[in-house]
Amino acid sequence: MARQLDEQIAGRYPVGQRLRVLDVGMGQGTQALRLARAGHQVTGLEQEPKMVAAAREALSGEPEGIRERVRIIEGDGRDTGVHFLPGSFDVVLCHGVLMYVSEPDPLLAGLARMLAPGGLLSLLVRNADALAMRPGLSWDWATALTAFDSTAYRNRLGLDVRADRLDTLTATLAGIGAPLQAWYGVRVFTDTAPEGVEIPTDVEPLLAAEERAGRTDPYRAVAALLHLCGVRG
Repeated sequence: MARQLDEQIAGRYPVGQRLRVLDVGMGQGTQALRLARAGHQVTGLEQEPKMVAAAREALSGEPEGIRERVRIIEGDGRDTGVHFLPGSFDVVLCHGVLMYVSEPDPLLAGLARMLAPGGLLSLLVRNADALAMRPGLSWDWATALTAFDSTAYRNRLGLDVRADRLDTLTATLAGIGAPLQAWYGVRVFTDTAPEGVEIPTDVEPLLAAEERAGRTDPYRAVAALLHLCGVRG
């Protein structure tokens, strides 16, 4: 999944262009470090102290040149206006965050203001239009039937969270001045893989199948996750 996202983001820019990236909800910094290793200047914003500590620990093991390209700030993604000036970033990532936010529109509007003209807002969200897929394929019919008419679900961590619909986010992105330019399905085939399943020695066919499905109708519409790319005019 990580490589799929990186390629979908980087593919929108000329090879070698150095980007100013804001990673909102950076977690332990996995994606931020990958982007820094690729030469980009990355600012990570994370509100959980344990995740901040983990990200700083991971960063400390990197070469000096990479450490200099990463800044980590402990804070809430809804407070970007406190930390940064409008138009400060070429790319804003908000991956795996919206499912924990009950009212995402104010957060998204704030993130859009951080984008320079032509900047990319990259969202990774749970696909509300496919919530019945996982329980259905697991023969959990009661949960599947409930999922058709809901955006609420319980994730694998046991937390009650929410999903987003493509149509709703498309309207939201248009309203905040970063209209949707492209969208992809993520984890089309692999979402129901059992926990702890052995990863194939040769993962290239798996990655190629996921990448193809994530760009192709009707497969992408039933993916567990959606990757949406909005571009500020």
